[in-house]
Amino acid sequence: MAFIRVAACSPLVRPAAVAENSDTILSQCRLAAGNAAEVIVFPELSLCGYSCEELFNQASLYTACEKALEKLLEGSREIDALIFVGLPVNLRGRRYNCAAALRRGRLLGIVPKTYLPNNGEFYEGRYFESAENLGGKCLEIEMAGQSCPFGTSLIFALGQARVGVEICQDLWVPIPPCTFACLAGANLMVNLSASNDVAFKQQERQTLLSCTSSRLHCGYIYCSSGFGESSDDLVWAGCNQIWEDGRLVAEQERFQLKDMQLLADLDLQAIEQARLKYVNFASAQIEIPEFRTIDCGPSNSKALPEKLLRKVEKHPFFPGSKAQIESCCREVFDIQVNGLATRLKHIGCRRCVIGVSGGLDSSLALLVCCEAFDRLGLDRKDIVAVTMPCFGTSERTRSNALELMDKLGVQSREINISRSVEQHLQDIGHDISKRDVCYENAQARERTQVLMDLANDCGGIVVGTGDLSEIALGWCTFNGDHMSMYSVNAGVPKTLVREITRWRAQILGLEALLGDIIDTPVSPELIPGAQLTEDLVGPYELHDFFLWHFFRGLSPAHIFAYALKAFGEDYTKESVMHWLKNFYRRFFAAQFKRSSLPNGPKTCKVGLSPRGDWRMPSDASRKLWEDELNSLNLQTLQNSI
Repeated sequence: MAFIRVAACSPLVRPAAVAENSDTILSQCRLAAGNAAEVIVFPELSLCGYSCEELFNQASLYTACEKALEKLLEGSREIDALIFVGLPVNLRGRRYNCAAALRRGRLLGIVPKTYLPNNGEFYEGRYFESAENLGGKCLEIEMAGQSCPFGTSLIFALGQARVGVEICQDLWVPIPPCTFACLAGANLMVNLSASNDVAFKQQERQTLLSCTSSRLHCGYIYCSSGFGESSDDLVWAGCNQIWEDGRLVAEQERFQLKDMQLLADLDLQAIEQARLKYVNFASAQIEIPEFRTIDCGPSNSKALPEKLLRKVEKHPFFPGSKAQIESCCREVFDIQVNGLATRLKHIGCRRCVIGVSGGLDSSLALLVCCEAFDRLGLDRKDIVAVTMPCFGTSERTRSNALELMDKLGVQSREINISRSVEQHLQDIGHDISKRDVCYENAQARERTQVLMDLANDCGGIVVGTGDLSEIALGWCTFNGDHMSMYSVNAGVPKTLVREITRWRAQILGLEALLGDIIDTPVSPELIPGAQLTEDLVGPYELHDFFLWHFFRGLSPAHIFAYALKAFGEDYTKESVMHWLKNFYRRFFAAQFKRSSLPNGPKTCKVGLSPRGDWRMPSDASRKLWEDELNSLNLQTLQNSI
């Protein structure tokens, strides 16, 4: 693991009160460093204030800023963090809007702003020169009594962090400087900004930051001016945000009338894994300027901080607010429906056959079939829905299956397979009182045989109901429920199946019926009496969490640490470890089933189709992953979380 703690600070400022501002900045540096921050970022022109306007023409301002920088350098000697502060620089008769990088009393470099806004409320071209005037050169200059590099092509190396710099408007252009910096090796970008607030601008900023950190697979610290800047015509709300590969890790509450400081831990290993996984990142066909890497000295960060400062989503397949979850449900459902409708249209088929157990997966699959038929203008009576009770079927699931078929207006059939399975077990000489894997799988395979033969009889296709979680864990019978002619749930994890069904129930007015199906404990119902799936394979919310992060390429230790952060109040560390080991055991053992999966649409970022995202030998060893888990110190990890 490779976490780094970062801070975005919006201090109280007064325009042109340079000495006071520098004292506040130094105080904020000490506070952030005391909280173990290793990278500390301040807003654009924070030493003097962004809203100085014509005062940027005054020589006294530049002299004061250089003296203040000297003071910051002296004060930072005992601060073990890489600090970025904004100030104006007068160089060879030209004025630049800059970010200075310093650590432990050393001025490491100065990065000037390239793109100067000169429209709307901004008039930077009136006061400053663009870094483009340097012609891409990196100069050596004297500043605050030290010699340092001055230019845009600088990367600051601190441990595993490679930090690139841009200033406010630099981010808002078609090809921003961060593109070149990240392609040159930067994995963390800082943006010193002075972005005033108007209606809807926050949403625009978030979209831009999300897309930028996602396409560049980087961490991104955005730090903007807050209270104290002149409010003559503008208001500065202190928009501080910390992003990681498209995900918002931390966000500051805006419009606070005080110093503001935002802390978070960024996951550099996850960033590097993303860059390895998405190979086009490294193959971008673009000319990259030559960057100079500045060694900032050794990092003091640990593989895992004392207390991990970041939110870890319990449900990474559908994170966010209620509105965002509903949007996710709608989109995934539409993907499922469109996939099935396309397949039916392509093969000229007007009938579907589906097994409906009264459980969660088959209920969602039936809802998908109905919507696909509606959109194609087909009669729902050509959906042949079959419930096939056997030895372990409960009255609750049987009655729910029949009622759901009736409510949805499909062709309903009930075929009790008990006699067929008994005859089959007798034919192969298996004692029916021996309730082993043969006893269970015989039922699953008989159901699949019935569905396949019915499909042949009516000229339809069998729609599969198994979900992504079951596919990952191998919780399906090979050539039983593992097989179908099109599997609509194959890309949907169990936790999301539940959410989509709940969302669809509200739309259809079937909250009572589908609510009871959702509340029914997940069970294969192959043995009489209680047979709860999650008692056997583990909680699906944990397994879906493990699957998401395993698919990202994170190590077992990494996933375990994240799981403790997300579920520490719900499960003991021993329980999380037990089910994580079980996840690896089942996932590796089940690859032979995934290698022969039928077609089904990918709906989320995680896909396990052998023709798509996941290609793995069925006889791969899991020993590397198990050995790493066995070597972990559980107590140390839990204390860190």
